[in-house]
Amino acid sequence: MRQVRVVGAALMGLLLAGCSGAGNTPSDDSGHTTASSPAAPTAPRSASPVSGPWRTWTVPLSVQENRVFVREDRGNCGATAHQAVCATSTGGLVGRSRTTGEVTWVVPGTGKGNSAGLVLDAADERAVTGVGEEVRAADLRTGTAAWTHRLADGSTADVITSADSTVYVLETPAATSEPIVLRALRASDGKTLWHHTLDADADASGGLAAFDGRVYTTDGTRVTARDARTGRALATSPESTECPTLISGGHYLVCAGSPISAGDVFPPLKRLDPVTLRPLPTPEDTGEKPERGLISPDGVLVLFEDSAEDPGPGHWNAYDLVHGRRLWSYYTTTEEAALADGRFVTFTPGNDKTTRGRVITIDLHEGPKATGTAAARMSPPYPQTRRAEHPLLMVPGGDTGLVIVQARAHRSLRSIPLP
Repeated sequence: MRQVRVVGAALMGLLLAGCSGAGNTPSDDSGHTTASSPAAPTAPRSASPVSGPWRTWTVPLSVQENRVFVREDRGNCGATAHQAVCATSTGGLVGRSRTTGEVTWVVPGTGKGNSAGLVLDAADERAVTGVGEEVRAADLRTGTAAWTHRLADGSTADVITSADSTVYVLETPAATSEPIVLRALRASDGKTLWHHTLDADADASGGLAAFDGRVYTTDGTRVTARDARTGRALATSPESTECPTLISGGHYLVCAGSPISAGDVFPPLKRLDPVTLRPLPTPEDTGEKPERGLISPDGVLVLFEDSAEDPGPGHWNAYDLVHGRRLWSYYTTTEEAALADGRFVTFTPGNDKTTRGRVITIDLHEGPKATGTAAARMSPPYPQTRRAEHPLLMVPGGDTGLVIVQARAHRSLRSIPLP
């Protein structure tokens, strides 16, 4: 049975206010799946448009879909420059005001199963999520349904990402003997542009990356780059470069060990050339188990690594991919983090009595021991940032100066000043 690791969502800024414009979804002529027409638009909860800047607020996470209250799904919220957006456990989408955190629109879902995550697409003004057999998109300008794409034959959406007006889905067929499929959907209306069956060994837990007109997948050993317009394979990494997990960001592509590996030895970090997929000089890693990585636009990889024998607390280690050196290390008890304004954002260690329950920001290049203007900065403690709440972080697009904390134990969102 395949094991699936949900990829985190991209957080980008876009315009909230605007005119209506969600078009009909053409039928899918690929012969593999069909896309349904958009659901009837759902009127915004607020009678007047949202105005004013981002403010601090705290709200519970609960919303009504089709007269039934459902959870806004754990781990699947995001923020743009103008609103917060969450996915629900049925594959619906919910918009929340940047000024109050209150619900402004709801697009109901009808899916059942595991969530494939949430993607906020700035260029195409789409929020996209997937639950079970359904992939659903909302128009972020109007707060109405844009399209719904239903996968065929019991296939399920495992991972979603987007780039260049296209939504990419890794989907697992109902029959476990069948290989994973990579599908490209047009972001505007959900029409299938192309789909390809991946190698038999491909696993959705390896991740999915797309940028600069290419989309990348891994079969656990080798990476394949495909043309974003046609799906045609353009390059394959050398057999000698193991790639259980793809990490991307800032137009960089890095291979790392698998966080679901049962072993205690992991292939070393390896930066790949995005065009040829040949390995480039890469900093030496710690040899510990890699759990999650973020890459800044200027090429700093921050990787959470912990012990394979005693997983739990670990270190966020920063690596300069451009100059090939390790920069700094920060011990903490969570792999939740974000990047904002050239700084790394995470939570303080939950087992440190003097500083726990806070958000901390660290200069990406100087690290936690920096002084002066580059020194680490901490927020006051908040109930939502306590370790027992299993909190998540998201940074709104644009220069808002705020960070959103999602508490999962008591299910709430809190907007606080970025330290």
